[in-house]
Amino acid sequence: MFKKILIANRGEIAVRIVRACHELGVRAIAVYSDVDRAALHVRLADEAYPIGPAPSTESYLVIEKILGVARYAGCDAIHPGYGFLAENPALVRACAGTGITFIGPSAEAMEQLGSKTAARRIARGAGAPTVPGTLDPIKDIGELTEAARKIGFPIILKAVAGGGGKGMRSVEHESDLASAWRDAASEAQNAFGDGRVYLEKYLERPRHIEIQILADQHGHTVYLGERECSVQRRHQKVIEEAPSPIMTPQLRQAMGEAAVKLARAGNYTNAGTVEFLVDAQRNFYFLEMNTRLQVEHPVTEMVTSLDLVKLQLHIASGEPLPFTQQDIALRGHAIECRIYAEDPDNNFFPSPGKILERTVPTGPGIRLDDGIYGGWTVPNEYDPMLGKLIAWGQDRPEAIARMRRALGEYYASGIKTNVSLFRRILASHDFESGAIYTRWLDDFLRDSSERTDASGDGESQTGTTAKNAVLVAALLWHRSQQRLQIGEPIPAQTQAELRWRAESRREQVSREPER
Repeated sequence: MFKKILIANRGEIAVRIVRACHELGVRAIAVYSDVDRAALHVRLADEAYPIGPAPSTESYLVIEKILGVARYAGCDAIHPGYGFLAENPALVRACAGTGITFIGPSAEAMEQLGSKTAARRIARGAGAPTVPGTLDPIKDIGELTEAARKIGFPIILKAVAGGGGKGMRSVEHESDLASAWRDAASEAQNAFGDGRVYLEKYLERPRHIEIQILADQHGHTVYLGERECSVQRRHQKVIEEAPSPIMTPQLRQAMGEAAVKLARAGNYTNAGTVEFLVDAQRNFYFLEMNTRLQVEHPVTEMVTSLDLVKLQLHIASGEPLPFTQQDIALRGHAIECRIYAEDPDNNFFPSPGKILERTVPTGPGIRLDDGIYGGWTVPNEYDPMLGKLIAWGQDRPEAIARMRRALGEYYASGIKTNVSLFRRILASHDFESGAIYTRWLDDFLRDSSERTDASGDGESQTGTTAKNAVLVAALLWHRSQQRLQIGEPIPAQTQAELRWRAESRREQVSREPER
């Protein structure tokens, strides 16, 4: 096992890796930008080093700075987490050139399977069904128009590199092709430094289901079940769960074996995720492969009782997998909510700022992976995700019930969070019944907005209730002050009510607008 691991990341994933290192007796080395000097991952690490200004292009994305710290601190391995340099083969090659182990796949496997177009070719060669579309990046508008007409609208444009919904545009009419291509290419260039895009047929109401795989350096590859990732906002996952509500043993085996074949065809090692779209008839189509640890890996950990980060470290150090496919068993159900510092009532506008107070949920089946604390200031320079709230239950209804309870216990003041959105989602009949698809949340939010507008005043019922509560509290306070000024005694019951308002109602009223 390694002695020192540099974590080339920040936030909750850096904290997650620090903890795995400490449990294995490995020293964890953190890096931080100027605005992350007081971040939780810095506090928990054994050593921490500055790497530059806040912009990631001057800190977390600079390979030379990352390697410089690794060499100075005497690290024998680098874990990239997800995002930033996690899928950049240049970092893998730079590590190899300095004798530092990269905890992840080889540069060649990353290039082949991390490129969506190259991965589609490998998938077809491995016998995995793929969504109709182009196998090469689009060169010009003429080629795009011809391919779109051949495949038929609607279509979707996707970035060749990267993920997270960046560089994606759906197109329903030919007249929108040019602008969609321009916007997708521009966003992809800004996000990944690669503006190439390709085209796929847009499937109507598909589900997004992914298979977690692990592959060691001794030729052993296994799949660890699936994750349902269909609840997305603008192509970005919001809620994930395992297993999928629609899964059958036969479908799981077919998708798992297809994922394993793809990984083997690309000579893949370490942890990776193969993503599929599944239609209403349970036909599945290869979508892409993420050559890294996924944000949503905790739900797989909860239903398999495996620690994926520790397994990554063991695999990278040359150890074989300690189990076979026959040993993998899924138990119970897990749901994950990605908690962001953003305002759902203001078009999900980011809400950076200082966290004044914080209450975190606990109890049976609850796990919270985050990288924040009370008094810390959420910076404006990075993705606003604060952490992930995970609930496990013996079955899906129990997992949903526990998540509802946990969301009710979660509280952070000084910033806005999207916790109120999850309460709405988990209260919906569609989610309870598992009737979700990749654009379900966008449709759900649009329909909710239309119902609010139709009410006439443009104000939600919860917003009105919160304002009424504030007004009532203000009137009661004013009445009590009048009594004090004229010397009128305040009844004992009223005094108790005032103390209750001061200690309890104050917090509830402050939380009402988020619901």
